[in-house]
Amino acid sequence: MSSEPPAAAAPPASAKGPNTAPSGGARTEWSIGELLRWTQARFAELGIAEARLDAEHLLAHALGCPRMTLYTEHDRPVDDEARGRFREFVRRRLGREPVAHIEGKRGFHALGLELEVDRRVLVPRPETEHLVDWLLEDRTKGEPGHVIDVGTGSGAIALAVKHARPELTVTGVDVSDDALTVARANATRLGADVALERSDLLADVPTPPGGWDAVAANLPYIPTAVIATLEPEVRLFEPTLALDGGAEGLDLIARLLDQLVRPGVLASTGAFYLEVGFDQSARVAAMVRARGFEAAVRNDYAGIGRIVRGRAAVVPDAGEAE
Repeated sequence: MSSEPPAAAAPPASAKGPNTAPSGGARTEWSIGELLRWTQARFAELGIAEARLDAEHLLAHALGCPRMTLYTEHDRPVDDEARGRFREFVRRRLGREPVAHIEGKRGFHALGLELEVDRRVLVPRPETEHLVDWLLEDRTKGEPGHVIDVGTGSGAIALAVKHARPELTVTGVDVSDDALTVARANATRLGADVALERSDLLADVPTPPGGWDAVAANLPYIPTAVIATLEPEVRLFEPTLALDGGAEGLDLIARLLDQLVRPGVLASTGAFYLEVGFDQSARVAAMVRARGFEAAVRNDYAGIGRIVRGRAAVVPDAGEAE
């Protein structure tokens, strides 16, 4: 299937129906509210899940204004220049290009980070915010430590952790040079002192003295055979390298666990946090326990286990053993 967006109509594009002026000719003036209603209906026809939200994001982007303006000035006419930009954005979205790619950015976490994203990296997801939250909750504020984000992509996790806890020494690694280029640009723009290095998981990055205090990883976890069935926004526009987790989706997670179990890699009081697929948390937790770690699972807002935390298993004192 081609990844090129279709030459789909966007308002005003026809001299018939709702695009028709009272004189019978093509309409030359559209208000903010009219453009939103037209676009929402068109997106919904194509099965785009968040039709209204996507239309709002694209129109606000075309107008260069906050989304709130669309409500406070919904009767305001949209000039030809802005409408032309909006038509192009709508055309691309009808081709199922992600809104984040069209805007060139995606907000991440309640910390208010705005990350530049494109086809070289995954668009940051809400599930990943749960991983950041858990890691930050476990770290004592003000206490230094070494944190690594494995498979950093756009740099979302590494940059969020550094933004929230500047006392931490944060490293982000990825096997993709393209992803690292995006992450470095984000770090520079946000003024974040984060080391970003090329590494195959942990293999090519030196372990700090005493080991990593926290390891975060949003690795590819989609089974290879499932990739062809994904939504076009993912299948056509996001890098397969960041999606394909092997036959069962767990190849890279297993490799990382095998690295973490090696002596000295994880600090004695350290922990690791793994984002997993919607049906993988039980299997990944079992993999963690099989390597001698304690495992716990955190659910997303839909009640689905999406983050698995591992850390050194607590061994009871001899006097406490039964």
